[in-house]
Amino acid sequence: MRIISGSARGKIIEAPEGLDTRPVTDKIRQALFNIWQFDIPGSSFLDLFSGSGSMGLEALSRGADRVVMVEKGKRPPMSFDGI
Repeated sequence: MRIISGSARGKIIEAPEGLDTRPVTDKIRQALFNIWQFDIPGSSFLDLFSGSGSMGLEALSRGADRVVMVEKGKRPPMSFDGI
């Protein structure tokens, strides 16, 4: 998976291994962010059931001021360098 647009466009996102998470596909994220495109810059964004964090990272890349990601999985959070 990758960041679709914004300041981190093209950066790779690694999803946790296993069947515990089902990442949002590029096509779905692109459709949602096309709808929200004018609301994201300067906003606060909540990514519930964040899994790979792709939605929250996409929001940061597109100008969100703050993103809160919530995941109840037992795996430690993954780090992302570059936004």
